Amino acid sequence: MGRNRKTNLIAAKVDTGLAEVSPDPDRPRSYTLLVDGAPQSHVDLADPTHLEFEYVRRFAIVVDLVTPAGAPLKVLHLGGGALTLPRYVSATRPGSTQRVVEIDAALVELVRRELPWPADPRLRVRVGDAREVLGSSPDAGYDLIVADVFAGARTPAHLTSVEFAAQAARVLRPGGTYLVNIADGPPLRHARAQVATVRSVLPESCLIADSAVLRGRRYGNLVLVAGRTELPVADLIRRTAGDWFPGRVLYGADLDRFAGGARVVGDAAARPSAPPPPGTFGVAI
Repeated sequence: MGRNRKTNLIAAKVDTGLAEVSPDPDRPRSYTLLVDGAPQSHVDLADPTHLEFEYVRRFAIVVDLVTPAGAPLKVLHLGGGALTLPRYVSATRPGSTQRVVEIDAALVELVRRELPWPADPRLRVRVGDAREVLGSSPDAGYDLIVADVFAGARTPAHLTSVEFAAQAARVLRPGGTYLVNIADGPPLRHARAQVATVRSVLPESCLIADSAVLRGRRYGNLVLVAGRTELPVADLIRRTAGDWFPGRVLYGADLDRFAGGARVVGDAAARPSAPPPPGTFGVAI
C-alpha cells in the first residue's frame, strides 16, 4: 500500500486490481474509491446521507419510498465497494438488518481500515461471489436486494442472466423490491436485454436514468427497479425530477418501447456488460 503525502491519496493492490482512496477536495472527510481508475464509491464519513453519485441517490430514493419512512428493512447488498448505500440505510432506517456481499477480500480490508463504517451488529459484510451467496440465501428473506456488482467497470456475465434474476426473485419477500445498477452506452443493447430479463420474473418494473443516457447519447448508469407489486411510480417521478441532476422514469408502455423486443438472456448467452468508452473516467480502460 502506498500513500501520496501531497495529495493524501492511498493506493493499494487488491484482488480485483489497483484500488485508490482519493480525498474529495470539496468535502472534508469525504473520499472516492476507485478500482483500476473506475469510480466505485463515494462516501462522506461525517454524513452518510450525502450521496455524491447520481445513481446512488436514485437507489436512495427507492429506499426512502419502499416502506414508511424510518421503518427498518432487511437488505441484501450484492457488491460492497465502500458501503455507501448500507451506511445510508443504517442512518435513515435504524434497526435495519443488512448483509453485504463483496468478492474482493483485500478491498473489504482496505475499506475497513481507511473508510471504516460505524459498528453495527446488524450490518455484516461477507466475502464471496454474489451469485453463490444469493443461491444459498433463504426464500423470501429480504425486503430489498441491491445488485451493484462490477469487475472494474463491467458487470460479470453470470450476474446478468434470467437464472440469476430468478434467484433474486426467490429471495425477495412477496412485496419486496429488486434494484439493479446497469452501466451501458449507445446503443443500450445490454440495458434493454437486462430490462427484458428482469421483467420476465419481476414484472412490475421501471427504469430511472439521465435523459441523455436513455436517448443513447452517452455512457452512464441506469437504475432498474422491479418487484411483484405496484411501484410508487408517481413519487419516484417526483423525487427523481427534483434531484440535483434530474432524471427520467420509464414505466409501462414507455418501458416496453425501451426494451424494444430484446430477448431474455439465459446463462448460455450471458455476457459481461459493455465496457465504457476509453477515457470515460479520465483513464484508458
